[in-house]
Amino acid sequence: MNPTLAMLLTISVTVIAAILVLVLIFLIPVLLQVRRTAHEAEKLIDKDPEMGVPMGVRCVALFAVLVFANLPAIAFAQSSSCPGIHVKVLNIRNSTGTVDCALFDSPDGFPIEVLLSATNVMVIKVRKTKARCDFEDIPPGTYALAVIHDENMNGKLDTNWLGIPTEGYGFSNDAEALLGAPSFSVASFQYDGGTLDLTISLHY
Repeated sequence: MNPTLAMLLTISVTVIAAILVLVLIFLIPVLLQVRRTAHEAEKLIDKDPEMGVPMGVRCVALFAVLVFANLPAIAFAQSSSCPGIHVKVLNIRNSTGTVDCALFDSPDGFPIEVLLSATNVMVIKVRKTKARCDFEDIPPGTYALAVIHDENMNGKLDTNWLGIPTEGYGFSNDAEALLGAPSFSVASFQYDGGTLDLTISLHY
């Protein structure tokens, strides 16, 4: 056999073997997680068949089907197929700390009284200057979002002695904070109970 051809065949086989190893490394944890999740869902259904299949279980089943049918699309998809308010947070200046998303359903306490007035709160670890908050099982209604980049993870938006924020913040509708926090009506949006994808850019 031609030495050059033999070398090319050897390189090709090595590359293919390496790709297969990487695919298996990725596939095995995903498939194990899907199997565990499906098993838990099956136990929930068997426990009380008359309850029907909850939305969360349907989403798990849809995820499992898509994993086997089109795994690469699932691995790199950015949007969610399950109903809810899905918030992509942009303009995060570093990967320090967390991004805290607070969902309000009324003007009461917006946007400061998060623990007392927010209907849902999510704290997400920042990874590679990216974060996403997914609110599911949310009834239709009028809502507003307040988001902060809690870099020192003290659970609040830090300010200087003048009261000017020293950490990132943002609101739904990209409502601006000029001489103070925006009102609920300015930041509010309608949610019909389906899938709603939003983006909020942080300001520093």
